[in-house]
Amino acid sequence: MRSEAPHRVVVTGMGAISSIGIGTADFRTGLRSGHSAVRPITAFDTDGFAHAMGCEVTGFAPEDHIRNVPLHTLGRAGQFSVSAARMAVEDAGLDEADLRARRGLTAIGTTDGEARDMDRLVETELSKGPEAMDPAVAERVTPGRLSSAVARELGLRSVEAVTLPTACAAGNYAIGYGYDAISSGDVDYALCGGADALCRKTFTGFYRIGTIAPERCQPFDKDRQGILTGEGAGVLVLENLESARARGARIHAEVLGFALNCDAHHPVAPDEDSVADCMRLALENAGVGPGDVDFISAHGTGTRANDVTEAAAVRRVFGADTAPRTISMKSMLGHSMGAASALASIGCVLAIVEGFIPPTINHVETDPECGLDCVPNEAVAAKPRVVQNNGLAFGGNNAVLILGKYEEEQTWHG
Repeated sequence: MRSEAPHRVVVTGMGAISSIGIGTADFRTGLRSGHSAVRPITAFDTDGFAHAMGCEVTGFAPEDHIRNVPLHTLGRAGQFSVSAARMAVEDAGLDEADLRARRGLTAIGTTDGEARDMDRLVETELSKGPEAMDPAVAERVTPGRLSSAVARELGLRSVEAVTLPTACAAGNYAIGYGYDAISSGDVDYALCGGADALCRKTFTGFYRIGTIAPERCQPFDKDRQGILTGEGAGVLVLENLESARARGARIHAEVLGFALNCDAHHPVAPDEDSVADCMRLALENAGVGPGDVDFISAHGTGTRANDVTEAAAVRRVFGADTAPRTISMKSMLGHSMGAASALASIGCVLAIVEGFIPPTINHVETDPECGLDCVPNEAVAAKPRVVQNNGLAFGGNNAVLILGKYEEEQTWHG
C-alpha cells in the first residue's frame, strides 16, 4: 500500500566496477588522484581503425563476486551488473534472507545490453553460417537479464526486475525509478544503477560519426576531440529512511530528487532548452535552489556538441557568473554508456562523504564557449552538501539526479 507521505530515500550501499578501480575504495582513489585508464582496446579486433584507444576494465574476476548464477549464462555486462549489485548489498550490510522477505526492485540501465555477445554472434554467422552460432551465447543476449540475473543471484522473491535502455542516461533513469518506488512506498529497497561492456558495435558507431578521440578525452577543453568508449557498472542500494534507521545502517547520502524529460529534438544532438528544463525540474523536485548546489557532475563527453550545449544550459540555470564547479568523470573513466551516470552518482556520493570534488583531467585550456570551472587536473578539498549529476542521452533523453549529504533533520524542504 502506498504511503500518503513520501518516504525519504537514502543510499546505504554502493558497488562499482570501473576502468579506474574495482570496488568503491579503489574507485574513490582513482577519482581523487585523477587516474587515467586509457589504453589500446583489446575487446575486439581494431584493425582498420586509425585510432582505437579506450577505457577497459582490467583485473575483473566475476567468480570473486557471483556465487549462484552460472557464469557461462552471463555476458560481460551481466557479470558486471551482478557483481556490482553483490558489492552494493555487502556494503549495505544487508542480509539476503531479509531482502527476500521484503518488497524490492532491481533496476539496471544500459545502452547496449549484451551487444558484445551480439557482435560475436554476427561475426560467426558471417564467417561460418548461422548454424555455427553458439546457442549459449545467443540465450544470454536478452537485455532484461541484466536486472533479472541480480534477482536470481540474491534469490529475491517479491521483486520487480526492470532493465531501462535509455542509452547514456540510463543509470540515472534507473536510480530515479528506484527513488520513485521507495518514496511512494511501493517497495522497501531498490538495487539500481547501470551496466555496459565495451563492444565493437558502439565503438564503430561513434567512430563513424567522428566523435572518437585519438588519444584522450578532454571535456570542456578548447582542443577536445571527442569521447573514448569505456565499460563497467555501478549499483546503489536505496532504502527508505525508516528501514535504514531501524537496522542501524550506515547512510552514505540522501537522494533528494530527480527529473526526466525527452525532447526528441535530434537523434544525437542535445537541446539546450530541454537540458536546462530538466535541471530546473530536478532542483524543484529536490526542493533546493541553484545556490545550494556545490558542484555538478556533468555528462561532459568531450564532444563539441555536448560540452557547449550542456555548459550553456548550466549557465542559464545557475547564472553565468555564479555557476558551480562543473566536472566530468568521463575524462578519467571514458564513456561507459549505460553505466556512466550510475558510476558518476557513486562518485558524487563518495565526494560528499570524503570531502572532495573530483577533477576533470587532460585539461589544458578551457573553451571560452563553455566558460565553467571544471576543476582542471587535480581534485580539490571541499565539503559538498548538495551535488547534481547530469545524464544526457541520444534521442533527447535527459535525466538529472540531486544527491545530498544525509542530515537527520531534513532542511531542504523546510
